[in-house]
Amino acid sequence: MTALARIAGMQRAPRRSSSAAMARAPGRSPGAAGPARQRGLVLITSLLLLVVVTILAVGMFRSFGIQEQIAGNVRDKQRAISVAETAEQYAESYLSSGNAASATACTTQVTYATPQVCSLTLQAQGVNPASVPWLISGAKVGVTYAPAGPVALPVNATSQQTLGGFNTYSQTPVFYIGFLSTGTANGMITNIYQIDAVAYGGSANTTAVVEATYQTQTSTKNLGETQ
Repeated sequence: MTALARIAGMQRAPRRSSSAAMARAPGRSPGAAGPARQRGLVLITSLLLLVVVTILAVGMFRSFGIQEQIAGNVRDKQRAISVAETAEQYAESYLSSGNAASATACTTQVTYATPQVCSLTLQAQGVNPASVPWLISGAKVGVTYAPAGPVALPVNATSQQTLGGFNTYSQTPVFYIGFLSTGTANGMITNIYQIDAVAYGGSANTTAVVEATYQTQTSTKNLGETQ
């Protein structure tokens, strides 16, 4: 009786579940890796944004440099056009002064102090005005326009910069006067000429060619006979 009573009075110790044991086991819980993973994603995103911003900044700086170069080239081209038109106007002034009484065969290049009128145009001799320098039988032709004094053109062949030197031209402008035709009507003698002019900017690669057709008229009047 005593042994049975002892057995009946004994209580069975509660059994711990495996989940409770696992909960108390030392170590990191499964949810503890979330914040670390998020920090890694933020770092990668930040690096990608930094790369994109860097590429955009480099592209903007390169764009500014290209725009500056384009502006310099346009300015140099305008300078060349302005000088070519000035040389053309000088040729027109020479013709309007009645200095083109005779035309000659042009085989060499002369200065503006002694201009010449050529009996043939450049095209009539197989020369393309847009292709410079103008050569006939291997020799340069035309009239160099290099006035002195206050309107002098500073020419410096060694200052051939990419964007053009400041107020400097790489080569001397040249114009060419070619005789086209003549005619008489109502006592008026009409002569027609073709004028080509080429000028350069600060760079020898910057050229401007202009062309014009110019007409002069002279009249004759019979004053009668004298006794």
